[in-house]
Amino acid sequence: MKIDIYTHVVTPRYKERCYKYLERIPPAYASLKAFWEGHISLTDQKERMRVLSGFEDVGQVLSVSLPSLEEIEKPKEADELPKIANDEMAEWVAKDPKKYVAAIANLPLNDMEASLKEAERAIKELGFKGVQIFTSVRGRPLSSEEFMPLYKMMSDFDLPIWIHPVRKASTPDYSTEKSSLHQIASLFGWPYETTLAMTRLVFAGIFEKFPTLKIITHHLGGMVPYYAGRIVTHYDEGLERLGQKFFPGLKKHPIEYFKMFYCRYRH
Repeated sequence: MKIDIYTHVVTPRYKERCYKYLERIPPAYASLKAFWEGHISLTDQKERMRVLSGFEDVGQVLSVSLPSLEEIEKPKEADELPKIANDEMAEWVAKDPKKYVAAIANLPLNDMEASLKEAERAIKELGFKGVQIFTSVRGRPLSSEEFMPLYKMMSDFDLPIWIHPVRKASTPDYSTEKSSLHQIASLFGWPYETTLAMTRLVFAGIFEKFPTLKIITHHLGGMVPYYAGRIVTHYDEGLERLGQKFFPGLKKHPIEYFKMFYCRYRH
C-alpha cells in the first residue's frame, strides 16, 4: 500500500466558516474561493472518493489546505476554526479509514496557548498523528522562542510536525515592485521558504534541544537535497573563517541536521 502523507482537504463546515471571515476582505475572499472551487476534490468528498476509487492501493493522511489560520483570523477567534476543521477530518477518517488512514491537526499559531490545547485535544481525543504548521507565522520565523513549547510537546508525543510553505503573491520579487509576478511566489518561492525555515530551525539548535523531534517538509525538502554540496562547502568555509569546529549552539556540521528532516515528494 502507498500512503500519501501530505494531502489537503477543505471540509464543508470549515469552508463556510472561512468564507464568513474572509467576506470582510473582498480580494482575499475572491482569490481563496476561486482556488477552492477550482479544485473540486479539495472540498467535495464524493468527488474525492470517486478519484481515489481508481487507486485501490493508495491511502491518504489528511491535512487542511491553505491559507494558514493565522492569516484569516484574530487570536481571540483562534479556538474556533481549527476545532471545526479537525473535528470534520476526524469524521472523514472514521468513515473511510482505508482511504483516509490518518489526519494531522490544523493549528492557529497566532495563539500558542490555543495551539497547544488544540494539538493535545486532536492527538489524545481524535487520534491524530501529528500537526501542520507553516513556514512563517505572520512574518515570524519558526525558530522564534514562542514556538518552542509546541516542538517540545510534539517531541514528547513522539509524533511529527508537517511544515507547509507559504509565500504570498503580495511579496514582491524585487524591492522596487509591489507584488510577485508569473507565479514565482509559489513556483519558486515555496521551495525557498521551506529551505529558509529548515535553515533557521537548524541554527536554532532545534535538534539539539529536541533530538527525537520529527519534522516532515513539503516538496522534497525544498532546495536542500539539490544544494547539499553547496551547503557543505559554504558552511565549511564559514567555520574556517570563524576558526571553529562547529557553529554556536551546534554540535555537528549543519548538513547533518538537514539530514534529520523527512521529505515528502510532490511534483
